[in-house]
Parts: sequence; structure tokens; C-alpha cells
Amino acid sequence: MQASKIFIFEAAHKLPNYPGKCSNLHGHTWKLIVSCSGKMNKGMVIDFLEIKKIVEENVLNRLNHSYLNDFIENPTCENVILWIKKELENRLNLEKLTLYESEDCFCEIEA
Repeated sequence: MQASKIFIFEAAHKLPNYPGKCSNLHGHTWKLIVSCSGKMNKGMVIDFLEIKKIVEENVLNRLNHSYLNDFIENPTCENVILWIKKELENRLNLEKLTLYESEDCFCEIEA
């Protein structure tokens, strides 16, 4: 079974060497969906509060209201989700991460 929690954060970035508008500084309201898998224990796969605590401490405290280029060399949606996966993979039983850069542009990675 899989349990998922949604997080929203604000962050700015620019894409170096990109031949278009995204090479300029701009920001997004990002939406992150963290999906964990496992067997049910006492009626749940994982406590949503545990997901929230781990994601806030290890990801959101760093990403929210930040300039992503300060710590991700080329902060495309794909590279940002890889950074998030690295920060969470040993802390949660991840099944999948989904990261929306905008309402209709997103990437996913299975853990």
C-alpha cells in the first residue's frame, strides 16, 4: 500500500545555459508529493505527521523561500527532484516523488 502527502513551497531559480526565458531569475510555487510504501501497521502505512516532520526538517527548511542555484548547480525540475530524493531516501520508505514546477509541468521519480 502507498500513502502520500502533498507539500507546497516557494523557490526561485534560473537555468544556466538555457536558450530561453528560464535563463533569467524567476520563481515558482512548487508542489511536492511524497509517496511512501509499506505494510499497514495499526491501520496505517505511515503516520502523515512523520512524513511531514521528516520532509520539513530535511527538505522544506532548505528549499522554501530559497534561491535553488545556491545549492543545486542546474536546478531544473529533474535535478531538484533528484536532490530531494537524496535528502529523503534513507529517512522514509519512499515509493515515488512527484514535483510540480507549475500547474502543468512536473516530473516523477520512483525510489
